[in-house]
Amino acid sequence: MLQEIKETAEYIKSKTNGFEPLAGIILGTGLGGLVNEIEIEFELSYDQIPNFPVSTVESHSGKLIFGTLGGKKVVAMQGRFHYYEGYSMQKVAFPVRVMKFLGIQYLIVSNASGGVNDTFEIGDLMILNDHISLLLPTNPLIGPNIEELGPRFPDMSKTYDKELISRANDIAAKHNIRVVHGVYASVTGPCLETPAEYKLIKIIGADAVGMSTVPEIMVARHMGLKCFAISIVTDLGVEGKIVEVSLEDVIAVASEAEPKMTLIMKELISTLD
Repeated sequence: MLQEIKETAEYIKSKTNGFEPLAGIILGTGLGGLVNEIEIEFELSYDQIPNFPVSTVESHSGKLIFGTLGGKKVVAMQGRFHYYEGYSMQKVAFPVRVMKFLGIQYLIVSNASGGVNDTFEIGDLMILNDHISLLLPTNPLIGPNIEELGPRFPDMSKTYDKELISRANDIAAKHNIRVVHGVYASVTGPCLETPAEYKLIKIIGADAVGMSTVPEIMVARHMGLKCFAISIVTDLGVEGKIVEVSLEDVIAVASEAEPKMTLIMKELISTLD
């Protein structure tokens, strides 16, 4: 795997004049519009990049975007990969490994989720303060450990950077944007949850549930990156509020809330050292 990571990173550097981003951004379902705020210097389609997976999900464009956002150099994934697409966990998180070798020090992640907290509303922005992996028995760190990437047993007690969360809270307050905080549970998908599953997810301590983010964050922390993640609550898994949901419904809610998320992420990135 290490050889593939290095090969891919070197290819990307050769196509971007050695562009060295400070932060990597992963954009979730219906949330690709943030790229409109980036002063773009280079774009690479995933299918151009050696060893890279290709996004198979509607609403995930499948491009790496290089440019400046909030005065900082960034690389943004416009479209991510999911375990339910048939990729291994290692492949799902492979782009994060590559972005680290391109130079990122921070990983900023967005996603769409179903809220199970009774106080949440559709369209809420939830800043992640922890997560629960329900992806067992798989994990992107299973297999021989490569010391050049990180330790065999990475600590996950400070998964989401408290300083970044505090800055995001200040930004939201300044712009009068409602944000909530909570624990994100990651499941394999692609089915949306049953009412009983929503109930279970709430009982074990989660506030929202989705099909991404956790593998990417695990790998990022394995490599020592500082992480921040924000989720748009696109539907509710709360008893009495559960309705049939389509991908189009998710995209519609995410798109409506996206400008607020974009504002927070842009200003947060501007504060990075």
